[in-house]
Amino acid sequence: MTAFTYILTALKVVLSPIGIISLFLSVLLGLIFGMLPGLTATMAVALLTGLTYSFNGPQAVLILIGVYIGAISGGCQSAVLLNIPGTPASAATAVEGFPLARQGKAGLAIFVSNAASFFGTMLGIICVVLFTPLLTRAALKFNSQEMFLLTVFGVVICGNLTSGGRPVKGWISGFVGLLISQVGLDTVNSMARYSFGILNLTAGISLLPVMIGLFGFPEIVDAFNPETRTIIPVSKFSAKEGLRIMRRNIINVIRSGLLGVTMGAIPGVGEDTGGWLSYWAEKRFSKKTGWGKGEINGVVSAETGNNAAVGGAIIPVLSLAIPGSAPAAVLLAAFWMHGYRPGPLLMQETPEFLYYVVVFMVFSAFMMWLLASNISRFTVKILQIKNEILMPIIFVCCVIGAFVVSNRMFDVKLMFVFGILGIIMRQLKYPAAPFLLGIILGNMADENLRRALILNKGSITSFFTRPISLFFIVFILALLLPQFPIVAKLSKRITQKWGRKN
Repeated sequence: MTAFTYILTALKVVLSPIGIISLFLSVLLGLIFGMLPGLTATMAVALLTGLTYSFNGPQAVLILIGVYIGAISGGCQSAVLLNIPGTPASAATAVEGFPLARQGKAGLAIFVSNAASFFGTMLGIICVVLFTPLLTRAALKFNSQEMFLLTVFGVVICGNLTSGGRPVKGWISGFVGLLISQVGLDTVNSMARYSFGILNLTAGISLLPVMIGLFGFPEIVDAFNPETRTIIPVSKFSAKEGLRIMRRNIINVIRSGLLGVTMGAIPGVGEDTGGWLSYWAEKRFSKKTGWGKGEINGVVSAETGNNAAVGGAIIPVLSLAIPGSAPAAVLLAAFWMHGYRPGPLLMQETPEFLYYVVVFMVFSAFMMWLLASNISRFTVKILQIKNEILMPIIFVCCVIGAFVVSNRMFDVKLMFVFGILGIIMRQLKYPAAPFLLGIILGNMADENLRRALILNKGSITSFFTRPISLFFIVFILALLLPQFPIVAKLSKRITQKWGRKN
C-alpha cells in the first residue's frame, strides 16, 4: 500500500460520523482538563486510555491525540484570566497573559494564544513528518551530562525571565525548587531523603499541589486586597487584530516552534521547558521593552513553543518508543495497549500508523482552534464576576484539584503549605515560576548528575570534554557572570574601550 492509501484510510476514520463526534468530545475534554488547575494533560490522556479500551485501534488513537492536544492548549485560558496555569506548560504564558487581562485585553490575549497554539501544533506536525530521524539522532546525543546541564540552563533562564530585573532572586527561587524536589526516594538507590519519617513524603512532593498553591493562593489573597479589588473590564477585539499580531510574529512563531519541537524531542524535557525557552528566545531577540507588563509577543512565543513540543515529544515515541514527556509516556502505553508497536520497526510492521498519527494531529489542531476560540467568549466573562463570588469558587477548585491527583488529604495540606510559601514569596518579590520549574526538573537533574559521576568514577572532567555539554556551560556562565559586580564593571570597561576604537 502507498502513503496516499494510508492517508485516505486515516481520513475515512476521522471524517466518519463517529470519528467527528469522538474528535469533538476528546478535544473539548482536553481543553477542560487544561483549563482547570490540577487536571493535567497526563491525567487526561491516562483517563481516556482506560475509556478507549473497547474501541478499535485507529478510533482510540484519534481520541487520545485529540485530548492530548486539547489539554496542552487549554492551559492558557486560566493562565491569562487568573494567573493560575491550567497546566505546568502554561506557566510562561501567564507572565505576559495575565497583565494583558488586567489591561482589559483578555479576549485578545486568549485569541492570540489559541492561534499560536494552532500554529505551534502544525509546526510540530510538519517536523514529525520531515525531521523525525534527524531530531531523534540529535536527541540521542544528549547523555547524562547534557541532560543535567539542560535542567540547570532551564532554571537559570526562567529565573532571568521572571525576576523583574532581579535575576538573583529568580535563581534562588529556582534552585530552592530543585532542592525541594529531592524530597522522597532518590532515583538511583531508592533511599528515602528528607522525609523525616513521614510516610507520605517518601513518595516525594507532588507537582500539582505545589503548582496550585504557589499560583492560586497569592491570587486569592490579592483579590481581597482593597487596592486591587476591582472588576477588570473586558474590551472587545476583532479577529483581524489578532491575525495581524500573528502575521507580525511569523519569525517568532517559526523560531519558537523549532525550539519547542527540539525540547519536546529530548526525552524527559517536554512542553514546560519548550514554552520557557521559546519565551526567552523572543525576549532575547525582540526590541520590545514592555516585558512582564503585558507583551503580546511573549504570549505568542510561549504558546507556540509548548504546543510545538507536543509534536516533538511524539517524534521519539514513534521512532524509538521513548517518550519525550509525561503525557507522551502515557500515550505510548496506550499505543501498546491498542496493538501498535512504535519503535525502529514501526514502518515495517505497521506503516499506516505514522499516517494515522499525522492526520489525526492535523484535525485535532483545527478542532482545538475552533472550540477554544468559541469557549473563550464565555471564559473571559470570569473577569467580570465579583471577587467575593469568584474567589471562593476558585478556592474550592484548588482544593479539589489538589485532592484528585492521588485522592489523599496530604496533598491538600501540601497545597496549603506551598500556598503560604507562595504568598511570602510574592511579598518578598521572589518569582514562583522558577520554583515550579525547579520541582519539575529536579529529579531529572539529580538522576543525570549522579549517573554521570558514577559512570566517570566521580570525575567531573566529562562535563568539560563533551561539545554539547561545554556549550551549555558557556551559555549558563554567560547568563550568571554579568550579575557579579566585578564582571559587570569589567564588561563595561571593555565595551567602552571597544567603542572608542571604533
